[in-house]
Amino acid sequence: MAKAECTPKWNTLALRNRKTCPTPEKSFQTTFTPVSKDKNSQTAGHLAGGDTQSSNGPSGQFLARESIESPSKVLLMLVAGLSFSTRLYKITEPPHVCWDETHFGKMGSYYINRTFFFDVHPPLGKMLIGLAGYMSGYDGTFPFIKPGDKYENQNYWGMRGFCATLGSFLPIFAYLIVLELSNSCTAAIIAATLLIFDTGCITISQYILLDPILMFFIMAAVLSMVKFNQQRYRSFSASWWLWLVLTGINLAGALGVKFVGLFVIILVGLNTIWDLWRLLGDMSLSLVDIAKHFLARAFALILLPLILYVTIFAVHFVVLNKSGPGDGFFSSAFQSRLIGNNLHNASMPEYLAFGSTVTIKNLRIAGGYLHSHWHLYPEGVGARQQQVTAYLHKDYNNLWVVHRQQDNNSQSGNPDLVRHGDIVRLEHKETTRNLHSHLHEAPLTKKHFQVTGYGINGTGDANDLWQVEVCGGQKGDPVKVLRSKVRFLHRATGCALYSSGKTLPKWGWEQIEVTCSPYLKETPSSQWNIEDHINPKLPNISLSVLKPNFLEILLESHIVMFRGNSGLKPKDNEMNSKPWHWPINYQGLRFSGVNATEYRVYLLGNPVVWWINLASLGLYLTMVAVASIATQRGFSLGQQRIEHSLVLVRGGGLLMLGWLLHYAPFFTMGRILYFHHYFPAMLFSSMLTGLTLDILFRSADLLLHPPYSYWFQRAGQLLLLFSILYSFYLFHPLSYGMTGPLAHEPGSAMADLKWMDSWEF
Repeated sequence: MAKAECTPKWNTLALRNRKTCPTPEKSFQTTFTPVSKDKNSQTAGHLAGGDTQSSNGPSGQFLARESIESPSKVLLMLVAGLSFSTRLYKITEPPHVCWDETHFGKMGSYYINRTFFFDVHPPLGKMLIGLAGYMSGYDGTFPFIKPGDKYENQNYWGMRGFCATLGSFLPIFAYLIVLELSNSCTAAIIAATLLIFDTGCITISQYILLDPILMFFIMAAVLSMVKFNQQRYRSFSASWWLWLVLTGINLAGALGVKFVGLFVIILVGLNTIWDLWRLLGDMSLSLVDIAKHFLARAFALILLPLILYVTIFAVHFVVLNKSGPGDGFFSSAFQSRLIGNNLHNASMPEYLAFGSTVTIKNLRIAGGYLHSHWHLYPEGVGARQQQVTAYLHKDYNNLWVVHRQQDNNSQSGNPDLVRHGDIVRLEHKETTRNLHSHLHEAPLTKKHFQVTGYGINGTGDANDLWQVEVCGGQKGDPVKVLRSKVRFLHRATGCALYSSGKTLPKWGWEQIEVTCSPYLKETPSSQWNIEDHINPKLPNISLSVLKPNFLEILLESHIVMFRGNSGLKPKDNEMNSKPWHWPINYQGLRFSGVNATEYRVYLLGNPVVWWINLASLGLYLTMVAVASIATQRGFSLGQQRIEHSLVLVRGGGLLMLGWLLHYAPFFTMGRILYFHHYFPAMLFSSMLTGLTLDILFRSADLLLHPPYSYWFQRAGQLLLLFSILYSFYLFHPLSYGMTGPLAHEPGSAMADLKWMDSWEF
């Protein structure tokens, strides 16, 4: 072994085997409060180095923690009390629907009533909301039509209380995480205080929303990961397995609420990769031991979350077994499993025939039903003829009658079947106009042709004719209901009937654009199937054989969710924002009320908290850079500075990575974004602030001698606490409700608090 050198470089300490410097190392473990050498890879932030186990490692860790155990418990109780009291205060106010409660409260009702619906997020959050409502006596009858609807005598408090309870755990988790990463009660209490008294965190926790549920699982996963890393000297013990399995369970929970739960999965994955890399370099472990570690993590962090995630959907599909508003987003085969759907245990003619009344569904996921209505295309959008769209819901205006090329008279006896290559005319049943196309460009897809409704009562022109093509079929093959993939080729122009998936503007009722595509490659967007089929002159068959299996509906549901998520667009006058707005608290969200006579709630972060967090991000990077430069230049930092550097790089590095993973991806997203998307990242930012400011205050002795350094430290902590509490006092009406004049109106109590013109309370 090389000669032991007690070098002051923290990066060398992080990378060398701890046996290299036994004497200082022992002292380091028994006196080090912020972080011990034994915790190089115990902390979730051990992304910068590792060491191997030695005989005195665990004892040093326990000695270091004994001095903070008692005060940390007292502070934890204080944090819990303040957190629950601030979240549960006025939980029933206002007694009407606020913001997205209209969606998630309604979806909770759907679970209680077992009614199938579609949402762009996985189902766990809505299932838990529904369960909370059911357990608190809510019967699922409130319609949740729009914000402002009075709850009257409905037991909505259970669903709000459930979300607020989960939101109350966020400061508690933050306290425990920072305490584990720094072994500093001061850092932990700063992080918890920032979250307890943040008006934004309070507001988003008090309503029937997915956000507090998502953030609960994210923070629980991070806490479990950090706790698991502390068990590195107790491999395969009960506590080791407990925290490892809890990490996997919480990862499944985060992803089961929203797909952004993937970000914390990446965070845990990177931590696990580094942990395994450290183990690979531990020469005291055999390859069999390393394989056991790998398999344990693969089971708990990959297989177990996957099983739980799939189980969530299995429960979702079992509970929601009745037809509902989400049917039209899914395939005909999917709908056949829903009780009450016209395809469930239904029977209908097997083959399409002339004279049949049908619905025609596009095979693109969420492609919609071929649809028309009395409204015309507006001036300047192709020919001013009747609109033809694709509609995602069951509707009478989805019905079409199949006619021959020149004859729409009913026949005696059995009607002729429609076959591959036949020429048909499709007449809209409600308006009697024919499906029509011409060389005018489509409304949104400019290289395609417009599709309209034209003529009346069977009259029209040659542009109303379509040739039926059974995909994979030959001339003369009949069209099978539900099973045949069919294309409709326009006789005059040669284009194919096509659902673009693009949402039309308000004049098109935000339905899906239907075009005629000159590009004839077979794609789901140009393929259709016959779903409903009515023809009393034909014999019926049972459709029960078409029900899909679990894996098929699981795959289809994910495809629908992904496409629905990416296609979200803002509605008129709806508040939306850009990612750069979020850290600076640029713009909030109206949760309730818009005028002086209404009870107003406004989602906006406590500006002092958010701006301290923003400044701390830059401060953290500066402190790490200064420490790195000092080390590289060979300055003697002293034992305490080495300890601070380790906390900054490892614990702070983890939190900075968590912030980046939960924030940076939004810059690449094309979907509509809102202010509340930043709150998971804000949790990591607040924890990083606690860790950073604590080390900053404790570094006062770099400039001041005792006792002035101690006075400066305490003064800084008190000033920080006062700033947070006073700003909460000023801005708490944003969370707990405002009445009277708006901030920009005379006599408003909030007039002096409109620090940015973009705030609209």
